[in-house]
Amino acid sequence: MKFSSLGQRLSGGSGIEHLMDDLGNALSATGPSPLMLGGGNPAHIPEMERVWGERLRDILKEPATLRRTLAIYDPPRGNARVIEDLAALLRQEYGWQVGPENIAVTPGGQTAFYFLFNLFGGRRADGSMGRIMFPLMPEYIGYANQCLEEGMFTAQRPRISRTRPHRFKYNIDFENLNPGSDVAALCVSRPTNPSGNVIPDSELQRLAALAKDRQIPLIIDNAYGWPFPGIVFGEATPIWNEQTVHVMSLSKFGLPGTRTAFVVAPPEIAKAVSSMMAVTGLANGNFGQSIAGPLIADGRITRLSREVIRPYYLQKRNAAMEAVEEFFPDHVPYAFHESEGALFLWLWLEGSLKSSRQIYDDLKKRGVLVVPGEYFFFGDDDPDWKHRHECLRISFAMADADVRAGIKIIGEEIAKAY
Repeated sequence: MKFSSLGQRLSGGSGIEHLMDDLGNALSATGPSPLMLGGGNPAHIPEMERVWGERLRDILKEPATLRRTLAIYDPPRGNARVIEDLAALLRQEYGWQVGPENIAVTPGGQTAFYFLFNLFGGRRADGSMGRIMFPLMPEYIGYANQCLEEGMFTAQRPRISRTRPHRFKYNIDFENLNPGSDVAALCVSRPTNPSGNVIPDSELQRLAALAKDRQIPLIIDNAYGWPFPGIVFGEATPIWNEQTVHVMSLSKFGLPGTRTAFVVAPPEIAKAVSSMMAVTGLANGNFGQSIAGPLIADGRITRLSREVIRPYYLQKRNAAMEAVEEFFPDHVPYAFHESEGALFLWLWLEGSLKSSRQIYDDLKKRGVLVVPGEYFFFGDDDPDWKHRHECLRISFAMADADVRAGIKIIGEEIAKAY
């Protein structure tokens, strides 16, 4: 079989594929179940699962709703009622001047970014390459292999500051951030997967001003942020202007299996995404929109985010950090990124004698699965940047007892790395 160059690139393996294979092999192996501190699956929150049960019962007892959910295509843009209600929610919650023309549905955030990156990035009519710039590395591993043409991504290293003993924070290095004429869009996640970083309002405003000055979009991934699921542990104000594109997902709200996301953007971008959806997938799945639609219409989606989801993860974050304080050796120069949101702890082992990949392998042998940090650094392939090989992502979404047991073993292993 002869694949095209694009086919070879898309089917030739990736960091995320290798890690998912490792996870699958570990789960299928005989012996004790591994401590799953590596994946991005959201927690199973009992109160939210009761909401899902109620919504499913409501759908089943309403024949018209059940038929619409299972047996009727929605338009490529998505369910018109859900889109109208989401626009109304954004106007009411944030004062954004948006309507249905600003919104398009996609089958998950991963698909939304595949559309957006290749809508703006890639080969131009004059033969030049339009690039997507990530102003704050590290960034989400799932972006790394989404470009249809090689060389589409470029990235800016962060400014790293020590904030207190065993803690640090990434900030955007505006002194060295200078997008060239080849940069077609900026992209950030807020909160950031993997680091749990929340870009401060002041920095986000500077990015928005930069995008406006260059007349390029600022794409903001809200997979963990506001308006849902709201896994933000400090202050973070969403922004909207004619240059911003927001991607919002139901996954971390507790519905990853429905593969439902919303792109909120200027009308011409929302329309383009809708057209791409029609070409690649005909229509979106109805299930996630049917479940979440009434929660969007009456505002429960943001109330549940504030009153149930955010406190749940804050408690889990605090429990994980208490385990770190108990089990990590104080003499080791480890540092965690300030945990400002999302589901993860981001561990930096500066000067370690072992790479993150080697520590990952050591932990896997002991039944603890994390994610080596090197996969979250893309768009900057400098092999001399040691930081990219000194970090691990640790999820605290699993059961507290498993997180605590895993952190104890991680503490023992990092003590051997110096």
